[in-house]
Amino acid sequence: MTETQKNPLAESFNALSLIRFAFPSMVMMLFMGLYTIVDTIFVARFVDTNALSSINIVCPVINLIVGLGTMLATGGSAVVAKKMGNGNTEEARSNFTLIVVAGAVIGLLITAAGLLFLDEIIWGLGASEILFPYCRDYLTVQLIFATFNMMQVLYQNLFVTAGKPALGLALAVLAGIANIVFDYVFIVLLRMGIKGAAIGTGIGYMIPSIIGTIFFLMKRSELHFCKPDMDASVLLKSCSNGVSELVSQCSTAVTTFLFNVTMMKLLGEDGVAAITVLIYSQFLLTTLYIGFSMGTAPVVSYNYGSGNVKQLKKTVRICFSFIAGISIFVFLFSLFGGESIAKVFAENNRNVFEITKNGFVIFSFSFLFSGCNIFSSALFTALSNGKASATISFLRTFGFITVFLLALPRFLKVTGIWLAVPLAEFFTLMLTVYLLCRHRKQYHYF
Repeated sequence: MTETQKNPLAESFNALSLIRFAFPSMVMMLFMGLYTIVDTIFVARFVDTNALSSINIVCPVINLIVGLGTMLATGGSAVVAKKMGNGNTEEARSNFTLIVVAGAVIGLLITAAGLLFLDEIIWGLGASEILFPYCRDYLTVQLIFATFNMMQVLYQNLFVTAGKPALGLALAVLAGIANIVFDYVFIVLLRMGIKGAAIGTGIGYMIPSIIGTIFFLMKRSELHFCKPDMDASVLLKSCSNGVSELVSQCSTAVTTFLFNVTMMKLLGEDGVAAITVLIYSQFLLTTLYIGFSMGTAPVVSYNYGSGNVKQLKKTVRICFSFIAGISIFVFLFSLFGGESIAKVFAENNRNVFEITKNGFVIFSFSFLFSGCNIFSSALFTALSNGKASATISFLRTFGFITVFLLALPRFLKVTGIWLAVPLAEFFTLMLTVYLLCRHRKQYHYF
């Protein structure tokens, strides 16, 4: 069997085949976003709003777990795919195994530290006496399932590197369906409250984790488990490559807090509800960019590692063309569908509906720029340039947004809040273009 037959990453992709290869990752990310919203709807409707608030209180802990997992997964994927491209298959397997083991160990350490300092963490995150019991119930279960959370994040990326994106999609869909079913069983039928929601989510983590582990143990693909060499430099390289993803997760928690505080001062609780709708909508719509970037990054890494400059240029050109097209589609969908989206969330509250509808008119412009920024960050990660990737990610998710949120509302009031994200994405795009031009001779992607 030749290398091309054996490894799907070695295929000479055209536009259609590359999009087809990335499509499972796009659907997987979109589906995960959808079932996350369904999860919160169950909590809001069948427990109470205090339970929903408590999930937001402890969300930074979840962000940290997902951020660490994604950092290790995306950075590690670049390391493994590059070595596969170089023909160092045995070393790639060893690195792959080490990365997965490291993820499991980090998950166990988070569980132990989190449970040991549980009360201190919850009070430190700002829980009130009313919310504290809810937070404790939810976070305790989430910490118990931390290792499974880490593993499912790792496998989401590494299935693509192994040339099995369809399997990752199938497991993500199965996990999502299981989460929704168990939410209904635990919350509605058994009336277990917020603890039931956490258990349902935890079972959703377990499905891809367990099946993924079995798959890689059975050696059904070129990439599978073996006895790893304990090479700390591999873990350091993986973390440095993928640090932008950790930055993104940590930044999300901080900027969401700033959004809420600023909107509360200007429009009160209805304003906070409106910005929540916008943030959820942004998360859902950008999953298309994230999924495509996740699906194509191993192809970039492989061709970079193998020195196939012609295919690397072709791949990057196709990616940017696709991102440009999907960006226009998402922008138009958000601009003209904003009223319908607002109605789904705020049909019974006219004030929230009006605030949200007006916000979409301005906020939608962010989708014209965010796709290029997200893909470029993933591109630099795939090329093992963690510094450039982290710079793009940090500025678009934290740096520029923080500056605009602190400055614009003082002069433009609510309009300043809606402008913060589009302006942050636009200025990040200017930097992204500069970085792409600066490194083009080093990586030969143009």
